[in-house]
Amino acid sequence: MAVPKKKSSKAKGRSRQAANWRLGLPARSICPQCQTVKVPHVVCPNCGWYKGRTAVEVD
Repeated sequence: MAVPKKKSSKAKGRSRQAANWRLGLPARSICPQCQTVKVPHVVCPNCGWYKGRTAVEVD
């Protein structure tokens, strides 16, 4: 097996691990009622529409 010539610093190893901590962008979908962008599987904050019916009254 290969052996490293020099010791890796803690910062080097931690920065390599930190690359996997990044979060991706949240998923987006379009409301079929009002055509605004919303999070999937959640009531539309603009019109209150969910699963083909009005789930929440929005003023």
